[in-house]
Amino acid sequence: MMIDIQETQLPNGLRVATSSMPSVESVAVGIWVGAGGRYESASFSGISHFIEHLLFKGTERLSARDISRAIEGRGGYCNAFTQQELTCYYARMAYNHLWRVVDVLTEMYLHPRFDPADIEKERGVIIEEIMMYRDQPEHVVREMLSRILWKDHELGRPLAGTPESLRRLTREHLLAYKRKQYAPANTVLTFAGRVTHAECVARLSQSLSRLSKRREPVCRLVTPAVRQGRLDLHSKDIEQTQLALGFRIFGRFDQRRYALKVLNVILGENMSSRLFQVVREKHGLAYAVHAGIRLFADTGALLISAGLDRTRKEKALELILRELKRLKRDLVSARELARAKEYVVGHLRLALESPAGQMLWMGEHILHYRKCLAPEDEIRAVMNVKAADVRAVANAVFLERLASLALLSPQLSAKDGERFRGMLASLD
Repeated sequence: MMIDIQETQLPNGLRVATSSMPSVESVAVGIWVGAGGRYESASFSGISHFIEHLLFKGTERLSARDISRAIEGRGGYCNAFTQQELTCYYARMAYNHLWRVVDVLTEMYLHPRFDPADIEKERGVIIEEIMMYRDQPEHVVREMLSRILWKDHELGRPLAGTPESLRRLTREHLLAYKRKQYAPANTVLTFAGRVTHAECVARLSQSLSRLSKRREPVCRLVTPAVRQGRLDLHSKDIEQTQLALGFRIFGRFDQRRYALKVLNVILGENMSSRLFQVVREKHGLAYAVHAGIRLFADTGALLISAGLDRTRKEKALELILRELKRLKRDLVSARELARAKEYVVGHLRLALESPAGQMLWMGEHILHYRKCLAPEDEIRAVMNVKAADVRAVANAVFLERLASLALLSPQLSAKDGERFRGMLASLD
């Protein structure tokens, strides 16, 4: 599938990418910054997410209400998200309101107020957000797994930080971190919809020209060490057992990522996947069971999660491990392989039908890969995956030494840990 992607780097280092979709009536725009959990110290964990919140609290000339009215009052919407290696501020609006909304977004990016009163209020808001998640067992077990997968590494810390790290943050810390990470060379603006590349470049060259060229922040990513398979079992009086099983894998630049995507669909990404059919449909042990992939610059993880019948957790883990061993041993059938590849390709095609999907595609690729990969190249790579490629990836990933297991369940004991460790050993 063809997308009309054009890219320009402004003299100050800021990159602009557009995808023109003349037949639509809207535009999606994103401001992407290389700021996230991987770039934070342990003492100030959560600072990227804190800044994301604060940018909506007002600027030197706009109040928080002005920001929302300027966008929502024109029928648009605006939001943001923080990940381990990026922060994105995005909006969508009717094309005739594009530049008023972009003016608001760039004002937020350039001149956030960071009012001391707002900082204190938002600190309390985020601490309550953390407490809310701590009451959700499925979230707790994911954090348990992250800690043992990544140990003392940045990737093992919660993106929102902790109440303790948030209380340490001062206005000066926030300003210094923003000044460092929100540099032009560390920022990408993406537009998709009823726009032209020439107009976007001309407008931004004018409005962002006062941003002086600075070197991209030097963020030396330290690849987390791989440790022997680890367990974290925590007893809690809850109705379900929450299980999270993770495997350390390669990073996003590894060409095996295409076979990994296909493997993940076969394993647990949808209702026709093996885990869903076996654990839920055949044995009735779980309502939700899922597999997913997280890829970073230099490392990654394949994650399996399930909410289980608390009395049959060993049976569920046995079934999960059996499917992993099948993928290592047997070639998937031609029919199952074809279905999985069509699922990956179909999801991509559907996502890229919308301006928001194309805006997200460009931003993630340019910030992560330094260039925007053509969707047709991605599709070609997926369709070229062979059954032998899937089996090879399974054999590279599903190993005891790469595995970590977290369980949140009533009445767990040391003997449970010994049994589960023995079960993981069967992978080899």
